[in-house]
Amino acid sequence: MEKIALIFDFDDTLAPDSTSSFLESLGIDIQDFWKNKVGPLLAEDWDPIPAYLYMMIEESNSGNILPITREKIEEFGRNIAFHKGVPNLFKRLKDYLSENYENIELDFYLISSGIGDLLRQTKIAKNFTDIWASDFTYDDDNHIKFPKKIVSFTDKTRYLFHISKGLVGEKYRGKPFEVNKKIEAGKLAVRMDRMIFVGDGYTDIPCFSLIMKSGGYAFGVYNNEHRDRAWGFIDDRRVTNLHSANFSNNSDLSNSLIMALDSIAKRIKLGSSLYQG
Repeated sequence: MEKIALIFDFDDTLAPDSTSSFLESLGIDIQDFWKNKVGPLLAEDWDPIPAYLYMMIEESNSGNILPITREKIEEFGRNIAFHKGVPNLFKRLKDYLSENYENIELDFYLISSGIGDLLRQTKIAKNFTDIWASDFTYDDDNHIKFPKKIVSFTDKTRYLFHISKGLVGEKYRGKPFEVNKKIEAGKLAVRMDRMIFVGDGYTDIPCFSLIMKSGGYAFGVYNNEHRDRAWGFIDDRRVTNLHSANFSNNSDLSNSLIMALDSIAKRIKLGSSLYQG
């Protein structure tokens, strides 16, 4: 069975920013959090992802709000609302591929800088073969204590290699060095020219670039608030195409995903390759 991998970012790609929405639900002023608390850390040369995770811990310990617990994070994840068309997207694309191409399977993956314990509780989590995201460790009271995993910028590309080498699922938890093992191109689980990546922001640029260079497809999505930033992805030739975050049947984005699947599936049937490494 040949495989195609469709890989998504989460925040502002499949749903509105889940981290900001979660913090807002706790009574935290979002504008103040990002501008006046995370912002000064960035000015001190912090990486954006550990900066926001650190400030979440500081807020949790401040006494200004009730402590942030695993239970609160997971409960919020169960109630996340998605962009239009997202809940039905996965079955629709799988059905399309199986109805039109024999012996080609579509797998979905999620690579996010957001909070993993939140994302793994969403209603769409069951559709993903694997989910990689930033995570906390917790104290004895289940309060957030320290970041145990940080997924940022080029960290995201690491998980493209996990997918390519077939290092996915529970079997590979706690084995961070497996991804460095050399695997011959002919033995890869999914070549990168058979990958499609969908994302919205600066942390997705390394994945956009790697997949485009390797012959796959990268799609940028945007909402009206970030339209100018998204257009820069086109100017810089970071993405194959750019669409509003509407995944409904027959939307431009949905049709582009189907056309990308068609293109990769036809290449598989012809035995051709654009893979470059």
